[in-house]
Amino acid sequence: MNRFSKLGYVLAVAGSAVGLGNAWKFPYVVGNNGGSAFVLLYLGICLVVGIPIFLGELSIGKLSESDSVNAFSKLTDKFKGFWKAVGFTSVLTGYIIACYYVVVIGWVLYYIFMALGGFGDISMVANSASFSEAFDTSKGVFISFLTQNWLMQTLCFFAVLAGCVFIVSRGIIGGIERLNTYMMPSLFILLLVMLAYSISASSGGFSEAARFLLVPNFSKINFNSFLEALGLAFFTMSLGIAVIITYSASLNDNANFLRSTFSVVGINILLAIMMGLIIFTFIFEFNAPPAQGPGLVFMSLPLLFAKMGSVVGTLMGVGFFVALLFAGVTSAISIIEPFTFFLVRNYNISRAKALCILGAGMVIIGLASLLSNVSGVGEHYQIFGMGFLDFLDYVASKILMPLCGIGAAIFVGFVIKRDGLELLFLPHMPKAVFEIWYICIRFIAPACVIAVMINALWPR
Repeated sequence: MNRFSKLGYVLAVAGSAVGLGNAWKFPYVVGNNGGSAFVLLYLGICLVVGIPIFLGELSIGKLSESDSVNAFSKLTDKFKGFWKAVGFTSVLTGYIIACYYVVVIGWVLYYIFMALGGFGDISMVANSASFSEAFDTSKGVFISFLTQNWLMQTLCFFAVLAGCVFIVSRGIIGGIERLNTYMMPSLFILLLVMLAYSISASSGGFSEAARFLLVPNFSKINFNSFLEALGLAFFTMSLGIAVIITYSASLNDNANFLRSTFSVVGINILLAIMMGLIIFTFIFEFNAPPAQGPGLVFMSLPLLFAKMGSVVGTLMGVGFFVALLFAGVTSAISIIEPFTFFLVRNYNISRAKALCILGAGMVIIGLASLLSNVSGVGEHYQIFGMGFLDFLDYVASKILMPLCGIGAAIFVGFVIKRDGLELLFLPHMPKAVFEIWYICIRFIAPACVIAVMINALWPR
């Protein structure tokens, strides 16, 4: 079996965690929930729930050294069929997400071209109209792209899909580890450059952004904020989609599991905070409201980049969306790999053949997701009143991911023998830390994830 190096494992898992969740979802959720106090809440949830489940999935992968589907059945003598179904559901969940995730990365690719062209119509109104009027123009450009420009969306989709499939086809070492070895440091450098520009060029936006993200205001926190933070931590740490199990199966035996886990979580949080500082610096510099919802990246930021002028705005816009592209691609290849790994191991076929099968399905599901936003097409195949892409996202993120997370936590806490877990973890952590983790994985983490799922399905 090909195995990750210690650094390769950390960068690969971090690449999975540091995706559009950090660059797209983290800023707008933080903006909607008042900033710094919510960030502290998110960090606490990562510590109490995210890390325990992360270590739980790591233990399943490492102890079984198998694909996610067979990992569960390999570690138990009872209810093998049921636990195998849990493993397959986690692989399928990741695959579903990958199918529409590539569509969203295609939007990012298109916005790189827009940035290179100076943001077109957006730049024409950026400095000549009020923010609300200019924002309506920027919003109209994005909606027009989604609902009318199906050809460009399709071309961008195929370009991203081809790149992701090629990288995964190169395998653990030649593809995934090598890509992350270059792309994750490149992403970090790009964000550092943009952060440095934010600090040097802003007249007050950066200090407001830092205050918004780093100085707590607990008056904004309520029960729903807790549930939002829990869902965000689950989403940004790639839990419940077989990634951690699959990658841990290829982890070197001498790796320090606890150190690797905290390295991944640390990189994840650091880049999320950096992305937040960059985005909110631009937001506050131009006196725009921080609570703008999911349109923050695709509607607000192009407008703010356009306000910077043709040269600086183009450079910052291209840099930002290239960083977003890097983050998206590293995540996409990570959630394609588990199903590939399963097909190769379970059916003894080549990676190329496995990816042909998966790629064909991604083309069908991805194009259906893409066309679900196109006027005159998507409204003809809505499901429960939702467009196809929205339906897939709802099922994957609000039903399947939490179910798989609960399943992994219960399996580790109540099915895997404790002495096997001690043998795996005690060389890398004190006994007291192990005991705390064991309580969290058995009781606290499942209860919290159930709370998130209930809130998602039956919001108050």
